[in-house]
Amino acid sequence: MSVERREILGQPKRILVKVGSNVLTGPQGPKEDVIERLCEDIAIVRSMGIEVIMVSSGAISSGLRKMGLTIRPKELSQLQALASIGQGALMGMYEKGFERWGIRVAQILITKEDLGSRKRYLNIINTLFTLLHWGVIPIINENDTVAVEEIKFGDNDTLAALISIFTECHLFVNLTSTEGLYDRDPKEFPDARLVSLVERVDKAVLSYASKDKSLFGTGGMESKLLAAKKVAMAGIPTVIANGNKERVVSRLLKGEDIGTLILPFGQRIPKKKHWLAFGSYPKGVLMIDQGAEEALLLNGKSLLPSGISRVDGSFERGDPVLIRNQKGETLGVGIVNYKAADLEKVMGKSSKELERVLGFKTEDEVIHRNNLVLISRFK
Repeated sequence: MSVERREILGQPKRILVKVGSNVLTGPQGPKEDVIERLCEDIAIVRSMGIEVIMVSSGAISSGLRKMGLTIRPKELSQLQALASIGQGALMGMYEKGFERWGIRVAQILITKEDLGSRKRYLNIINTLFTLLHWGVIPIINENDTVAVEEIKFGDNDTLAALISIFTECHLFVNLTSTEGLYDRDPKEFPDARLVSLVERVDKAVLSYASKDKSLFGTGGMESKLLAAKKVAMAGIPTVIANGNKERVVSRLLKGEDIGTLILPFGQRIPKKKHWLAFGSYPKGVLMIDQGAEEALLLNGKSLLPSGISRVDGSFERGDPVLIRNQKGETLGVGIVNYKAADLEKVMGKSSKELERVLGFKTEDEVIHRNNLVLISRFK
């Protein structure tokens, strides 16, 4: 299997390594010895000529230790306060761990709203590429200090998947406290079998996943599989492996049969469409009629004003909006060429009437097919 692994993984130029709370932390807080070993492992990967981006959990648990707490609070304000206390300490451990290898690190804190804004998203990506060009390892975490439920990723698995896609990584390594994906929960079934290879994340594979979460973690195996599915649709393989293993990342890159390898599938689609599907923050909804639905789904057409039956929300030209059919089902998301107030005036009308009604015409299409992604593509 090692030869096959080497062939599948190839020679990646850039990888993302996500480290879960269960790997980094315990009842006494962050495990400094684990972080030191991880830094050594990443240094080895860097010596192989591979760029590394990291997504690291552990800020809240670090805050818990600093405050002498043993139970994770439930109140959002307390969690945010703990994150603000612990994030600096966590980065200090990474700086110390990488310093001995002559590697600099940079902290980047992100909310879902940051990636949902096209302008902020581009700024973040440009910053990441600049850091990589300078030889600096970006260490990313959700900005728990300011994130509220409406703008939270929910778990760092999702955040890591999006960053992997947007930075065009060649491999996503998700380090957890288990050996990988098992066909049954190994805590309940001693004969549970490790699944070494997953060709596609479907309902059967998802049924294997345990949703158990630890005191410190926010996602179980299911969230890791869903993250792997996202990157698979961008042509990126995933390895879910035990982060407590010695030099796990460098060893799997050399072809060792470690953890669960999840293969990519389908054709790569542009980063912009992945941003629309997973990263954008829709500002409104366009309800369309059956004719427009068929044109989008069956014929790959753009959305014209004649197919719109209702406009909901307040949005401007260039904002992402959801597209729904008459049953209320979400069909896709796209970037609009007209603001909501203008679309309310021209919905149901032909493109030829745009200039007469509005006094101007930006485009014939309300949403061009190049700026549209159908949700069915990601199911």
